[in-house]
Amino acid sequence: MKSVDAHLADILATVRPLAPLELDLEQVLGATLAEDVSSPVPLPPFDNSAMDGYAVRADDLSEIPVTLPVIDDVAAGSTELRAVGPGHAVRIMTGAPLPAGADTVVPVEWTDGGTVSVRIDRRAEAGNAIRRAGEDVGAGDVVLEAGTVIRPAQLGIVAGVGRRRVKARPRPRVVIISTGAELVEPGSPLTTGQIWESNSYTLTAAVREAGAEGYRVGSVTDDPAVLLDRLDTHLVRADAIITSGGVSMGAYEPVKEALSPLGTVRFEKVAMQPGMPQGFGVLGDDQVPIFALPGNPVSSFVSFVLFVRPALDKMRGLPSGLPSSVTARAAGPLRSPSGRRSFLRGVLAPDGTVAPVHGQGSHQLAALAAANALIVVPEDVTEVAAGAAVEVIKL
Repeated sequence: MKSVDAHLADILATVRPLAPLELDLEQVLGATLAEDVSSPVPLPPFDNSAMDGYAVRADDLSEIPVTLPVIDDVAAGSTELRAVGPGHAVRIMTGAPLPAGADTVVPVEWTDGGTVSVRIDRRAEAGNAIRRAGEDVGAGDVVLEAGTVIRPAQLGIVAGVGRRRVKARPRPRVVIISTGAELVEPGSPLTTGQIWESNSYTLTAAVREAGAEGYRVGSVTDDPAVLLDRLDTHLVRADAIITSGGVSMGAYEPVKEALSPLGTVRFEKVAMQPGMPQGFGVLGDDQVPIFALPGNPVSSFVSFVLFVRPALDKMRGLPSGLPSSVTARAAGPLRSPSGRRSFLRGVLAPDGTVAPVHGQGSHQLAALAAANALIVVPEDVTEVAAGAAVEVIKL
């Protein structure tokens, strides 16, 4: 059987980062920057007040309390030039430009809130409650480097430096299809031999959580012709395709029957549990990667974590490889078949111990839902003693 590492290496050697595009601010969330972003001006661009209060000269506060005449108001967004002379105050709002001559802002809470004159009861040192021009970002400073994933805070600084569009790798568009004549949509009644279809929902959610665009197109029957037609319909909008089911050794394996003759998709046994049957290759003139995952729900999810998510990371222009892991202590003894790398579903506790959940079958979706980690047992290990160190992939 093929090793987990070799299968992932073949996948990562095939997939390519998506080409950068000029993306609008409304489209860039989740994308990966393909250029450095710098600020054309200092931020803030002018000295401004950090609080609602009064702009004054600190020298006028040498004796407290003191009452000063209020000669003007300045609001945020004001474009008029204002100044404060000795012995005067200007009422100022948060974000408003600091009047010339003022070197401190007295918060309104330290005063009587007067509008004609103001009584100040507490001394404010020079520079109090003032945001200086350029104290956040200097003109020409790089605020985001190429390779940065745009999340809400990063989107904010892109807008904050005045950029409407940036060059970035978009989120991959992934089409998800389940196969199986026994599958029916959740909410529909079941008849004998049927089950509610869950894989496409699980995998679509996993794709979106991984920073890509997931397009669930439902399930198809065991007819290879129907699958090929569905693939042909959706290939035009896909950067990658995921199927689940139809890849094992038995009869009625539509994915295998439909794709094997094309010669661009390989179906192999990977030395892992769960998820041994795997398919991977490319489709169409654009060489769109297709991941043919096993149909059992736990197998398909574990396969996504190990193989699809790293591929999506590479397509996004991010570092890719096997999922990161932490070391934990086995809460009890563990068993694993020889020659396969096991990924036992477990619960990682705050004390650093990890215990397998009850129910390790590849069909036991409830047990997977109760887990927060995969316990990795290497191929050459069949038994792990309680208290032994184990590698754990957090979910």
